[in-house]
Order: sequence, then structure tokens, then C-alpha cells
Amino acid sequence: MTQLAAPPFSAWERSLAGRYLRAKRNQGGVALISLISVIGITLAVAVLIIVMSVMNGFRSELLARTLGFSGHMHVTGAVLVSDPEGPPASAPGEPTSELDALVAADEAAAGTAPPPSSGQPSVLDQSLTRLRAVPGVEQAFPIVESYSVAQGANQLGLAVVRGMRPADVRATSIVADNILQGSLQGFGEGEYGGDLVLVGSGLASTLGLGAGDPITLLSPSGEATAFGSAPRSKTYTIGGVFEIGMSQFDAAYVYMPLEQAQLFFGREGVVDSIEIKTDNPDHVDRLRPLVTRAAGPGALVRDWRDDNAAYFGALQVERNVMRLILMLIVTIAAMNIISGLVMLVKNKGRDVAVLRTMGASQGAILRVFFMSGASLGVIGTFLGLFLGIVFCTFIEQIQAFVEWVTGAEVFSSDIYFLSHLPARIEWTEVLFVTTWALLMSCLATLPPALRASKLDPVEALRYE
Repeated sequence: MTQLAAPPFSAWERSLAGRYLRAKRNQGGVALISLISVIGITLAVAVLIIVMSVMNGFRSELLARTLGFSGHMHVTGAVLVSDPEGPPASAPGEPTSELDALVAADEAAAGTAPPPSSGQPSVLDQSLTRLRAVPGVEQAFPIVESYSVAQGANQLGLAVVRGMRPADVRATSIVADNILQGSLQGFGEGEYGGDLVLVGSGLASTLGLGAGDPITLLSPSGEATAFGSAPRSKTYTIGGVFEIGMSQFDAAYVYMPLEQAQLFFGREGVVDSIEIKTDNPDHVDRLRPLVTRAAGPGALVRDWRDDNAAYFGALQVERNVMRLILMLIVTIAAMNIISGLVMLVKNKGRDVAVLRTMGASQGAILRVFFMSGASLGVIGTFLGLFLGIVFCTFIEQIQAFVEWVTGAEVFSSDIYFLSHLPARIEWTEVLFVTTWALLMSCLATLPPALRASKLDPVEALRYE
């Protein structure tokens, strides 16, 4: 009676569990259900990893491109730093002429304009210096931005004209590093450099234009004439065509030297805001009080969450709901183990009775069937883990292959904003998925394993 006494999960228990997994021909139903269980768990785990990685990549790409283009924080509103001798503060939300003093001071420092007559740094020059000194702030620069009508050879389109200093445009890597045609050479430099503009690839395609072609812009702020106000119109030369991979920017934006934008929109001495880029957009909660303090009383500071709260909030909700749905799918796939294990227990009832009469404990029987069922979950989980990681690693090649086979674009940039299907594997997410699948597989094996351990040997052998 003591022949089978052994430590838990001993060699004979593992050997017997492995033998039960290798079903014989007359137990084909068990083998088929076991195979279906493994395939179901494999596909469920792989889909969960792929979907979550794609959603992580989608959010990461959108966040990187959107914030790389439009900045992480913006300072607008009244006088940024109080100046008893300066002009009165403007109303919140309006451009401030003091910001232009900042531009003039920076140009004076660069040798492109005379310094202020007082010879002292302007109020906003000091503000910009203080903003740049905030730990975590990488860039801070003034901008002018407004809508305009762009005209090509035979086409019209709505454009967003953004005025920036040439040095700031070159420092904006998402634009400067993605010039498809032309270059930044001469942009904002020399006598004719002010007439050069950068145009997004989508807008250039709509207008039928390319680098070196003329583009006519119409300003909504008109010029006063004897017959009333008339729109201001000017023809510029396209110095370069950029493409950042997001249709909402590529199809709308035009970059222009800051001084030209001020003249074109009739905002001499005025800029709209100071744009700030930080080293980590997720740290704006920590940086916002410091930036507000550096900007000074009367300044309005908003960050990217204020501008994109609804959009990124919807992405987060969708991500959480999708995770929950796919976790339920993994749970349902793991439930298939119960069917196969119940049939296995029924087929092996005689064997269980014999083992019990030979001295096998209830715990030993429980562990044998637990290992049999859990092994299916482990195999399926790691196969799904491998499949999901491989799919995410080669997702762009897979996308290209599917598009080549079907002849259709499966990920349209006009709909999804991005030109390719992104995937970003977060290993904490992968660990969570793996743990969940293993946990569900182990839990699914417990009911039939408990039933086998409580089987009465006398009842099992009565009709044998």
C-alpha cells in the first residue's frame, strides 16, 4: 500500500499525466478536443497580444507625431511676466505684442535685427529664457498660426499657415527630417528666402504642386481699400514638401518664416503663442506648475491633454474595453480544457480505481489530471505567445504581403491618420496576458481533476 507514496509532482505522476495526453486511437474524441483546446488558447493569446500591441503602437505613433508636430504645451493670454513700465495686458486668448518683442530680441541676438532701444532684454525675452530653464523643457518658441486658402495651378485648398523662425523649423525634427522634395536650404534666409514655404505632401498633391512651384495664399484678414476690405493675396515659392505620415497634417499645413507670416496676416508686432516641447509628454502634470510660474502672472498655459482630451480619452477607453473582451475570449478558449478532461476522467475511471487500490492518494490523482489539463494550457499559451510576438515583429511585412495579394489598401491613412499599421510590444502587457492565460488554464482543469480524485474505487470497478 505504500508503493505509490511519493512527493507531490513526482516522476510517476508526471509520467502518467504525459501518457494520458498521448491518447490512443479508441480515445480519439479526447485527442480531438485536446487539440481544439490547444489551438483555441493559442489563437486567443496571439490575438490578445497582437491587438493590444497594435493599440499601444497606434497610441504611441499618434502621440509622437501629433505632439512632435504641435508641441506639448502652449503659453497664451495676457502679459507673461508683469512689467510695471510695459503696456497693459491684453485680454486672455488674444495675441500679445510683447511676444513680438521676444522675437525681435532673439533676432537681435542672432544678428538679424537691431536690439531693443533700451538695450535691456524684453519682458518676454526674459520669460522665454525662464521657460527654457525649466527642467524638462527642450524647446520654447513663438508661433503665428491661421487659416488660409491655398491656390495651385487649377486647384484650391484650405491650408493652415504656421509661422516659425527658420531655426525653430530646423529644430522640429518631425518636419526637418521628413522632406520629400526640395530642402530647407534658403528657408527664411537672404533677400528671397522669406518667400520660400514648406508644404505638406497631401496639400501639394491636392494642388498639383511640387518643390520649386509657385503657390498663392489668400489671407482671411483683408486690406483696407476704397471699396472696403479685400483679402490679402501673395504668391510664394515652395522650397520643400514634407510628409510626416499623418494625413491631417500632411494635407493641411504650410510652414512660413515668422516675419512673413506676421506681414501676411497683418499681425505686425504680434504672435499667437509660445509653443513648448518637453522631454516626456506624460510628465506634463509635473511640468505645468513650473511652466506657469516661469511664464508669469496673467499667462494661460494649456497642455496636449486639453487639446486632445476627447480623442486620447476615447483611445484609452477603447483599449481597456478591448483588453477585457479579449481576456474573456482567452477564458472561453481555456474552458475547452474542461470538456476534454471530463472525457479523459470518464475513460480513465478504471485506471483511477486501480491506482487508488494500490495506494495512490486523492492528491496524487488530482495532480495527475491537473498536469494533463494544465499542460494543454501551457502549450497553447506559449505557442500563442510565440505567434503573437512574431506577428507584431513583422507586421509591416505582413501588411505589405496582404496588400500585394488583395490589391487593396488595408490601412488607409485617410481613415486611420497613419500610413502603416503600427505595433508596439509592451512586455508588461505580454507578461499579463501570459499569466492570465496560464491562470485560466489551471483553473479550468480543477473541476474535472477534483472529480477524478473523489472517484470511489468500488463504484468504478463494480461493473468492470
